[in-house]
Amino acid sequence: MSERTILIVDDEVEIRNLMSIYLKNEGYQVVDAPNAVTAMDILKKQKIDLIILDVMMPGMNGIDACLKIREEHNMPIIFLSAKTEDMDKIHGLASGAEDYVTKPFNPLELMARVKSQLRRYYMAPEKDNSSPFLEKGDLKVDKKRNEVFVRDREVRLTPKEFQILSLLLRHQGQVFSIQQIYEAVWKEPFYKSDNTIMVHMTKIRDKIEENPKRPIYIQTVWGVGYKA
Repeated sequence: MSERTILIVDDEVEIRNLMSIYLKNEGYQVVDAPNAVTAMDILKKQKIDLIILDVMMPGMNGIDACLKIREEHNMPIIFLSAKTEDMDKIHGLASGAEDYVTKPFNPLELMARVKSQLRRYYMAPEKDNSSPFLEKGDLKVDKKRNEVFVRDREVRLTPKEFQILSLLLRHQGQVFSIQQIYEAVWKEPFYKSDNTIMVHMTKIRDKIEENPKRPIYIQTVWGVGYKA
């Protein structure tokens, strides 16, 4: 496991030191950062296989950092947070993280989750994280070029439409509420009367679905939200 490098991002030095001890004992290489800005610099210079990211940090918080990281990187991200409410966890996962651990945490449990995510993303061929594409049937999204193809025909999406589609395809089978999609893509609070997501979803379906009234790529889960 020594070839795997873990990035710890937390403003509390004691927590960074504690996690470093356990991770190094498991044979991982460890890099740490006290804030999101430093973490971004590290990602530009070094290959990172997994990130443990604190949610509540001064400056750029973990949610915003995760959204920013997801613009260019797809390694597993595990959130670490003192927030325990279900909606906080859902919001965190909707922003692109794979797992969510609440403080105070059991270091052994965290190690188990790190191993699970690394195994899932780097040992299973279907989860090859190096692929620049997101795919579902004849629908293919090129993450690096921001291009979308349906049956090898290029489809032009707006930036927001592309972000919504990519979010759903990254988490196929997971149902996202309208609020989760809005806050993950627009990065601002959702207002209940806002029909922005419904309008965007209609436009996306008109562009990618052969029959928008019977969609196969983006499905509506009535009373809950949408899923790919």
